[in-house]
Amino acid sequence: MDNMKILNLVFHPNLQGSRNNNTWKTQLEESGKITTSRDLYTEYPDFQIDVEKEQALLEEHDRIILQFPFYWYSMPPLLKKWLDDVLAYNFAYGPDGEKLKGKDMQVVVSVGGREKFYSGFDIFTTVPDLLRPFQLTANLTQMNYLQPEYMFNADAAEQETIEEFGRQLVAKIDDPKRSDPRQYLYDSMSSDLETVYEDLGLA
Repeated sequence: MDNMKILNLVFHPNLQGSRNNNTWKTQLEESGKITTSRDLYTEYPDFQIDVEKEQALLEEHDRIILQFPFYWYSMPPLLKKWLDDVLAYNFAYGPDGEKLKGKDMQVVVSVGGREKFYSGFDIFTTVPDLLRPFQLTANLTQMNYLQPEYMFNADAAEQETIEEFGRQLVAKIDDPKRSDPRQYLYDSMSSDLETVYEDLGLA
């Protein structure tokens, strides 16, 4: 897609105190690939979301990034409220709700726990599994759900590791091929198989 307009929405209650999410937000902004970048907790400290403003921004962009830290295997509360309020009936879904049809949804997550705790064997689930609600939301709103990007042990990571993740994120963030749902299916199946092989000692 030529001249893809990308909207980065960051949901972190203490973004300035977050080495990882703040670094990634800055790297994306400085890359020149992001059209609009917003800190939603600063925008709405009282959780009173301007629904019309948010919906207009979604309509203006082609790819929507939802960037946030994992909170108890889920999302921060403001992101949940944003989804509830903004992705409204007859806007995002319903008989007249096709405003997001064909747009891309990209989830970027910092995970505090180490990778072994999300192997599929320790807690019997993986990060992509825990992110299924976003995939289902994308499906309902007729968006393309892109392969999620996430970093384990994010709070304890060295700054160089955090920045390297950000560089990889910048390199992939505007790739038009990522809009193909078949590519996500292939990537997710390959990732799941690699995890199984590693847990069985076959990698």
